[in-house]
Amino acid sequence: MMSVTCSNLEFGRIRLDFASCGCSSNASSNRVTARNCGKGVVKNVNRGCRARRLWCCRRDVGRCRVFSTKTPEAFLNGVAAGPPPVLDLTEEKRSLPSMSDMFEVVAEDLLTLNKNLQSIVGSENPVLMSAAEQIFEAGGKRMRPALVFLVSRATAEIAGLKDLTREHRRLAEIIEMIHTASLIHDDVIDESDMRRGKETVHQLYGTRVAVLAGDFMFAQSSWYLANLENLEVIKLISQVIKDFASGEIKQASSLFDCDVELDEYLIKSYYKTASLIAASTKGSSIFSGVDNDINEKMYQYGKNLGLSFQVVDDILDFTQSAEQLGKPAGSDLAKGNLTAPVIFALEKETKLRDIIESEFCETGSLEEAIDIVKNSGGLDKARELAREMADLAVQNLHCLPPSSFRLSLEQLVNYNLERIK
Repeated sequence: MMSVTCSNLEFGRIRLDFASCGCSSNASSNRVTARNCGKGVVKNVNRGCRARRLWCCRRDVGRCRVFSTKTPEAFLNGVAAGPPPVLDLTEEKRSLPSMSDMFEVVAEDLLTLNKNLQSIVGSENPVLMSAAEQIFEAGGKRMRPALVFLVSRATAEIAGLKDLTREHRRLAEIIEMIHTASLIHDDVIDESDMRRGKETVHQLYGTRVAVLAGDFMFAQSSWYLANLENLEVIKLISQVIKDFASGEIKQASSLFDCDVELDEYLIKSYYKTASLIAASTKGSSIFSGVDNDINEKMYQYGKNLGLSFQVVDDILDFTQSAEQLGKPAGSDLAKGNLTAPVIFALEKETKLRDIIESEFCETGSLEEAIDIVKNSGGLDKARELAREMADLAVQNLHCLPPSSFRLSLEQLVNYNLERIK
């Protein structure tokens, strides 16, 4: 099994603590270095054929273990000792349900959520509401709110609750709004024209409206969050919004950087993807009123599931067609965002470094780089990494009693891995 370690990162004066991810790469575990990318200044750098702006910040990288919004110890306590169980998908592969099948046990909850989303966004801003509806209706599977409902119902049984509370339902709505706002902003930053096969908000309405729509939804979700009047959940979700910004800064400061470490990639993936999922699952558990150790394990489940999903998405960026992805294949690599398959491939292929550092100036160089990643074993090592995260996620569910809700949570882990079979 691979073993990946995470590191402490310091952005300016704010130190971000991360717990160990439970996965790791032997090749990268001993090569964490401290690199200084400037002192908070913005530089214009000419490299290859075009000028590129880099947002640089001081990054002090040291050995550490983090990921909890509390302490490293709390993180470690969320994972049982001993090696995680290995998922055996050989028998499940024939009958693995679809995502809609897995969410059938909370189908009524999701229907109620869909009805409420429009009223929560508000009708006083028709342009912003129209922009939000563009992405609400773009084919998303509502995975995050479904996770809120699944964990809420699984933990409510432990607490003896007969039904979900108003707070459970409002949390699911807030989570979906935050996720939608982040997608709108991501598409602006990435200059993406398509999202799930449809035109993006900024493509339809312009960058100004897209930015305002995302800001409005962040603000609206924050207002509803404050009205939940639970300080622990408010802190938890507020940290997610901060994490989104930190993830974008980290990504922008490491474009085309072939020295990026695997643990740095995992931290960025946590910020951009796993943080919201982990907060969703833990917040659900908190509103059920169960013990703290269960809350922490639900956090660990969401974190490991989110990281596994991100690694799988990064693999699919190399293995699926543009039609399947809803965006151009290899788009992350083309923009200089080096993901797990590329980081693993760089350990073996020096030519890949030369191509990436030239920023694909020569005709056909991007296609050549994609072929190198596919043929160097980078995808296989990334699959192993995704599986290891998935193993940890399943282990985190052992604190829940058997139920249809726990089964759906386990099936979601397997469903994610099936995407790269």
